[in-house]
Amino acid sequence: MEERRENKAISGIGDTVLVCVMPYIDDPKDRDAISLVCHRWYEIDALTRKHVTIALCYTTSPDRLSRRFKHLESLKLKGKPRAAMFNLIPEDWGGYVTPWVQEIARSFDCLKSLHFRRMIVKDSDLETLARQRGRALLSLKLDKCSGFSTDGLLHIARFCRNLQTLFLEESSISENDGEWLHELALNNSVLENLNFYMTDLNKFKVEDLELIARNCQSLVSVKVGNDCEVLDLASFFHAASSLEEFGGGFFNEQPERYTNLKYPPRLCRLGQTYIGKNEMHIIFPIAKSLKKLDLLYAFLDTEDICLLIQKCHNLEVFETRNVIGDGGLEILAHSCKRLRRLRIERGADGPGMDDEGGLVSHRGLTALADGCPELEYLAVYVSDITNAALEHMGTHLKNLCDFRLVLLDGVARITDLPLDNGVRALLMGCEKMRRFALYLRPGGLTDVGLGYIGQYSQNIRWMLLGCVGQSDAGLIQLSRGCPSLQKLEMRGCCFSEHALAKAVMHLTSLRYFWVQGYRSSNAGRDLLAMVRPFWNIELIPARRVIVSDQLEEPMFEDHPAHILAYYSLAGPRTDFPDTVVPLATGNLHAF
Repeated sequence: MEERRENKAISGIGDTVLVCVMPYIDDPKDRDAISLVCHRWYEIDALTRKHVTIALCYTTSPDRLSRRFKHLESLKLKGKPRAAMFNLIPEDWGGYVTPWVQEIARSFDCLKSLHFRRMIVKDSDLETLARQRGRALLSLKLDKCSGFSTDGLLHIARFCRNLQTLFLEESSISENDGEWLHELALNNSVLENLNFYMTDLNKFKVEDLELIARNCQSLVSVKVGNDCEVLDLASFFHAASSLEEFGGGFFNEQPERYTNLKYPPRLCRLGQTYIGKNEMHIIFPIAKSLKKLDLLYAFLDTEDICLLIQKCHNLEVFETRNVIGDGGLEILAHSCKRLRRLRIERGADGPGMDDEGGLVSHRGLTALADGCPELEYLAVYVSDITNAALEHMGTHLKNLCDFRLVLLDGVARITDLPLDNGVRALLMGCEKMRRFALYLRPGGLTDVGLGYIGQYSQNIRWMLLGCVGQSDAGLIQLSRGCPSLQKLEMRGCCFSEHALAKAVMHLTSLRYFWVQGYRSSNAGRDLLAMVRPFWNIELIPARRVIVSDQLEEPMFEDHPAHILAYYSLAGPRTDFPDTVVPLATGNLHAF
């Protein structure tokens, strides 16, 4: 009787009201919960959902997606696991976009925005998209993709005349010529964002960039390759009066040539590559206006970076390498009170790396926590870290929702391991944390610390752990917590297959699981403990890969075996390469 009353109450909410409210509910987790209330709510969600993100292209099928979401306007699709960015996944693993493009051409009449990430895209795929969806497509992002050439881009430039965003950053593109950019300049007058940053595209003509700037009055962001000299862009900068973001280019060794070079007046986001001490004066006039600054590929030492960030009082997003040092972080904390996102990558041997200024430690992070209370994202490589510093961040960085810390191997300065208590304090203090990565070294976190992570990670959805724990008991303790965890990635840990399988069964929200480096059993049989319906398990065996072939004798590196497991409604994959062994696919066991 009570159940009937509840169903009647639900059905009492008018469909018209629900249809009006649904578009304002954007969080996918909220949407998923709503669609589970009853069949009618499921249908209304399907009719009104405008955007879908598929975290792994093998978790569902293109036709299943089109049957459920007939009015989809935006789709983000991810292919290869994140580890592919670090060359840990075989190149032929999979992630082909072709079946998705074919379904998009057939069924998604309302689709305006496409974002493919770490996928294999062919020129024929781009031609199909251009010819079948060219008029409707407003945004196309090929993010860290491979397999296509400038011939495919030529189809996009020729037929997608309403394109507002073309994003190609870090994609591996075979360059035949620069005709694609010329066609884009001739056919498009509404372009707002053009990005081929960190690609090898360099055969284009700068005059075509200038023509785009003149024709597209709404152009606000342009990021080019690194083989374009900045001085050649002077006319482009003059024409792009609305430009707010620029990235790429390089400076030659004649700084006097850049005396009269000026950035567009509205520029507030800058990613200047290969800039050195002698060219810094070009940035100084706009430093106070900068909200984002990317120095990941700059030739600046600690002193140069400190001098520059002292002038950037409105900085909200900053990316650099650990050449910034603790001294630079202290100045950053003092000068940039509005900072929300900070990324500090590991630096190669270069300026500042041989002295105290070129290393980041607990000292700099403590100063950062004191001076930048609005920080939401922090990714950092450190030479040393203490429990006190982590506790300090937990106390002062209440808005922190994405935290990633890697403890460098090559610097033997560690004074305060394990970090159990510091990690506990950080997670207890940062209640908004949704993404958490901790890559340490043996002894950096005990089983007790893993238990703390499980206990205090109530809202964390993605987690990466490296070189943590002492035994299987720590992993099991972690797995008894983390109620919201959907994606778990681990490297270099001591856990057995049996413990990994048991942990997966405890983590009830888990949808994706990747491990490299573990204690294996005979033919992976202990992994069968986590077999369940719709759960695919793949094994990438240990292999030797070439790190460098530039020397007389190639350098090799041994890669331990991988485990990749994920929920899938699509059933078994049909494109398994020789480098992957399907241990289990749904209820199907295969050896």
